[in-house]
Amino acid sequence: MENTRREFIKKAALGTAALSIGGILPGFSPKSYGRILGANDRIMVAIMGVNSRGMAVGTNFASQPNCEMLYCCDVDSRASQKFSAVIEKLTKKRPKEQGDFRKALEDKDLDALIVTAPDHWHAPAAILACKAGKHVYLEKPASHNPNEGELVMAAAKKYNKILQMGNQRRSWPNVIAGINEIKAGAIGRPYFAKTWYTNNRESIGIGKPTAVPEWLNYDLWQGPAPRRTYKDNVVHYNWHWFWNWGTGEALNNGTHMVDLARWGLGVEYPTRVTSSGGRYHFRDDWETPDTQVINLEFKNNTAISWEGRSCNGKPIEGSSVGVIFYGENGSLFIGGGNAYTIYNLKNEVVKDVKSDNAAIDPRNLTNPSQALDALHIQNFFDAIRVGGKLNSDIVSGHQSTLLVQLGNISQRTGRTLNIDPTNGHILNDNDALKYWSREYQKGWEPKV
Repeated sequence: MENTRREFIKKAALGTAALSIGGILPGFSPKSYGRILGANDRIMVAIMGVNSRGMAVGTNFASQPNCEMLYCCDVDSRASQKFSAVIEKLTKKRPKEQGDFRKALEDKDLDALIVTAPDHWHAPAAILACKAGKHVYLEKPASHNPNEGELVMAAAKKYNKILQMGNQRRSWPNVIAGINEIKAGAIGRPYFAKTWYTNNRESIGIGKPTAVPEWLNYDLWQGPAPRRTYKDNVVHYNWHWFWNWGTGEALNNGTHMVDLARWGLGVEYPTRVTSSGGRYHFRDDWETPDTQVINLEFKNNTAISWEGRSCNGKPIEGSSVGVIFYGENGSLFIGGGNAYTIYNLKNEVVKDVKSDNAAIDPRNLTNPSQALDALHIQNFFDAIRVGGKLNSDIVSGHQSTLLVQLGNISQRTGRTLNIDPTNGHILNDNDALKYWSREYQKGWEPKV
């Protein structure tokens, strides 16, 4: 796998990868790519959170020839040791293990922090990194709540730091090409984008209070979140389904496809948001919806719909995840891969662009598309080294994150939200505004 990945990057650097849009990345020539890959000085990174998705993202970063994994930061000593061993085997150099990422940020040799911790840490960690003078690669979602999204945008601007959100499809060549087809009028004026995610997740059961394991710094794991008693069904993955730490399937997976929908329709903030759904399948500790439909309307007479089914994996349009754009003259479908298909109004295929050889498994919880995601990493490096344009800067990342956050707020209040289309703020609804921010553990409040 390592050799395959390195060969992919090597070919990309030489400009020989089979890409259909005239370069390895938009505005990023093979010459500039080669210059970066040939640089003697590597970008020094630390990663925060190396379980599950963090392991995948971290090994991808470490595999880049212009990067060095300087620190491994995790509150789980077992995960830290495992990750460090993997990186040592991959690169012949073991990263420094640091249980508290804040101490790693004190290192003047560190260039960037990768944030792959749970959602409640995303924005607070990114803000601390910016304040410490570090660039940030921030896995989606951009924040746990809308106020945090605005804070992290302010931090990136105030401290003049590069901040890329990890909605990696923004860098997949055929996905970019598909969006460009829409903007070029391939289906006429697009007016509706349907997005979805499906899976067959099992019940998380009823958690039992128990002693905190000796390998876990539970206080730092909770960080800015109000303290909760440790239970045996939360750490490490199931925190996604608890509002105190997670954001549900809407932000866990919905963010990716809603982001593509927003990009293709050319919209920013909605005018009206509704949501329906609930925890329908099992009766357990899971708090967020396992079944949810979010509808968003925009002032340019367009709309986006997201359907999430965590516990029934029946595909839509033959794909477990995807977006389909409907326009005046046809439709364009992007599934879980690096591909797209255009249909006319008679449902006849007009154009069918297939995925390349990079393997993609959209239901893989940790690493669905490693080789393609390397393009997003290199785009981040390009912005740091030579001022290249980010494919997913924090403003764009916040806008897409906010759409599904507003869906969750509508869900939790049980009513339609009216939104200011200039900034995404909720209008005339004090109950809904309670969810705009959150309570913090005293002393852990994020500050720009």
